[in-house]
Amino acid sequence: MQHYDYIVIGAGYAGLTATRKLLQANKKVLLLEARDRVGGRVYTKTLDSGSYVDLGGAWVGPTQDKIYELAREFGVETFKTYDTGKSTIVIKGKVKRYKGIIPPLPVGALLSLDFAMKKVNRLSKTINLEKPWLSPDAEYYDSMTLETWMRKEMNFATARALFKIAAESIWACHPNEISMLHALFYTKSGRDLDTLVNIKDGAQEERLLGGAQQPALRLAETFKEHIRLNSVAKTIVQDGDKVIVKGEGFEFSADRIVVALPPALAGRIDYYPLMLANRDQLTQRIPMGSVTKAFAIYDKPFWRDAGLNGLSATDAGHTTVTFDNSPKDGSKGIMMGFVLANQARDFSTLSAEARRESILKTFATFYGEKALHPIQYLDHSWADEEFTRGCYAGVMPTGAWTSLGKSLRQPVGRIHWAGTETSDIWNGYIDGAIRSGERVAKEILEA
Repeated sequence: MQHYDYIVIGAGYAGLTATRKLLQANKKVLLLEARDRVGGRVYTKTLDSGSYVDLGGAWVGPTQDKIYELAREFGVETFKTYDTGKSTIVIKGKVKRYKGIIPPLPVGALLSLDFAMKKVNRLSKTINLEKPWLSPDAEYYDSMTLETWMRKEMNFATARALFKIAAESIWACHPNEISMLHALFYTKSGRDLDTLVNIKDGAQEERLLGGAQQPALRLAETFKEHIRLNSVAKTIVQDGDKVIVKGEGFEFSADRIVVALPPALAGRIDYYPLMLANRDQLTQRIPMGSVTKAFAIYDKPFWRDAGLNGLSATDAGHTTVTFDNSPKDGSKGIMMGFVLANQARDFSTLSAEARRESILKTFATFYGEKALHPIQYLDHSWADEEFTRGCYAGVMPTGAWTSLGKSLRQPVGRIHWAGTETSDIWNGYIDGAIRSGERVAKEILEA
């Protein structure tokens, strides 16, 4: 049986970063990946036309220093997300266009929405990012869902409807699925709500030229002989001073192992001896978000000619938020729609034709008749991916942080945990994944 200093499981940005750091310390390292590619929840698909779409993580923005650093190192340029012109909002069937970031809502609803966002930002500043369960009033906020808080704080139905659209686009789950404490933690982790929802000065400000998988592919190329693809880790055995990992057709041992997977997937590995109760209970309580990304490709971004920026939101249909995902040179028009939370679950039961029809119908509501006739349509459900089972990330429901949060990053014997869900900065994002890889490598080398 081949022995390594360290084995890393999962070749997303977290696993790739951890592997690189451990190799730089002159250690013998093996990176195991279940898929036939690296990148994890970041996957760039090349289209027949030569254009590409990011089926998973796609954007980068201010203070995401780690992904910018990596992109620069490997010569991957960034470019601004297209946001010139008017945005579109459709609430209760009424189409409205507007400039800037403030939608045209009745004054009462607008004030209610503004109050709620400012209050979330203010409360989030009190959160202890490293140990959210030690934050002031942690038990109180962890005992309620984000939906409960919204109903308590927002009197206007229209304001709640818009806040729900924003919340679903941030967490890919319904506000009734997520703990208010987690919402506050995540908000502070990504700076504030304004950053999380905005394009300019926000988390959606830029895209990576050639696709968000490019830095991962180029990084992996520098140590490809240490990566083994198509290798599903099924069993981890802790045996004295070594750890053994087994899968179909392989068995390796190491001094220590890094599991760089979402908790929901980490919980599906068989551990011997049995995983500690609290850690196992935690993995049972961190479900993945539900999201499908739908793309319509046109011969040009025709909405730009009408003075529209491609950013739209609605409270009806399957896709509730859209972005202009066209290439930097605008040589094709690519409209991307998020299908989120309960809408994504319903969407997944439809036939391919019904899914296409639903998306294009909503796109036409935003952008007119031309939207019904793309040259290509595709959608991608992350809940259907065997080695992801949901996106963007695992989310904490009520009670999870305060009862079991300590077990999220805590090593169990010789097993260490990484992945964007374990990051205290930019949790749920590519940047957070890279940070978690750096943290776990440091943790292991010091151990």
